[in-house]
Amino acid sequence: MTKAKIICVSGVKNSGKTTLIDKLLPKLTELGYKVATVKHDGHEFNADVEGTDTYKHMQAGAYGTVVFSKGKFMVVKKQENVNEKDMINFFPEADIIILEGFKGSDYPKIEIVRKGNSTESICKEHTLIAIATDIEGLEGKNVVDLNDIDLILKNILDYIHNCDKK
Repeated sequence: MTKAKIICVSGVKNSGKTTLIDKLLPKLTELGYKVATVKHDGHEFNADVEGTDTYKHMQAGAYGTVVFSKGKFMVVKKQENVNEKDMINFFPEADIIILEGFKGSDYPKIEIVRKGNSTESICKEHTLIAIATDIEGLEGKNVVDLNDIDLILKNILDYIHNCDKK
C-alpha cells in the first residue's frame, strides 16, 4: 500500500480539472513533494502510438507490453475491472497522488464549480477540502477563488498536515 495522501480534483466535465492540476503540480514539486497523478477515462483510450513496436505487439495479439529506458517505463496491459486502487499502487514512493475526476468517490477533494459550466457543488460535502470557484456568492464548505492557486494549495497542505497529526 502507498503512504501517499490521496486528493481528488473533481468537477463536472470541462470544469478545468486538468488546468488546475497543471498549476498545482509545479508548486507541490517545488515544495519537495513527490507527486503522481491518476486520471480515469470513461472511454477506451489508445495507450500506445500507432507504428511503434509496442503498438505492433499489441495488435499482433500480446495482452501486455512494456517499453522502458533507464529513467522511465510505460506498461500497456489489457485487464478486466481496472480501478484507481490498482493504479495508486503503482506509486508506493509518492507523497501525494492526485486523482482527476472521481466526483462521486469518498476521497478528499477540491471540487471545481466554474461559471458557465456548473452552478453548484455536486460532490458529497463530507469529502470536500474546498470548493474552487469563480462564481460570486456560491455557498458551501470552504469556498475559495478558483484563480487563487496559492490559497487552493494552502488548503491542500493544511489537509495533508492535519492528516499527519492524526
